[in-house]
Amino acid sequence: MSLRYAPFLDMAISSHELTALLVAVSFAAGLNVYATLATLGLLAQTGVLTLPVSLHAVSNWYVIGVSAALFALELFADKIPIFDLVWNALHTFIRIPIAALLAYKATAQLSPSHQIIAAVAGALIALAAHGGKTAARAMITTSPEPLSNIALSTGEDVVAVGLTWFASKHPYIASGIVLVALVIVVIFFRFVLRSLRALFRGAEHGIAPPATQS
Repeated sequence: MSLRYAPFLDMAISSHELTALLVAVSFAAGLNVYATLATLGLLAQTGVLTLPVSLHAVSNWYVIGVSAALFALELFADKIPIFDLVWNALHTFIRIPIAALLAYKATAQLSPSHQIIAAVAGALIALAAHGGKTAARAMITTSPEPLSNIALSTGEDVVAVGLTWFASKHPYIASGIVLVALVIVVIFFRFVLRSLRALFRGAEHGIAPPATQS
């Protein structure tokens, strides 16, 4: 289903469609907030979707230009081993709040309490995407060759842009994809935690002093 006209505000659009759209956009923002903002702005400028008054700033050419410029910067910064971990750590304080703000503004027609719920949900979805991305980067960075890091970074950028566009056309399918991705992220985190526990247990056994003989 295409959300060509006023997907965030048109009352003909059901709350379920709005929820599905925000789920996808929040996840995309957690991967690359600049790519998501630039894509949203361009979709609005080209008439693919119409943003409400509360989100008109996203479709401003200055906002699109700045977002595109920062996206271009991230294309390089996010592919430099070690530095990409610092970059992603700093963006914990950018991606998640912006995802929450987008969800809050997008639901301006709802009650303040529902807006807050939407903002919290958007922040949590973005946090999951951002956390999964950062954990994957931490594992990939240990690899001596740079190709895996570059491939992962490029894939994240493509997903952020593609998912945002796809959600404007097929919100339910896009949100379904995100829900599957969230399950994978949870499983991935459990795997990482188990691996770290095993590593620390192995280290403790390795440095344990030898038993004295009586």
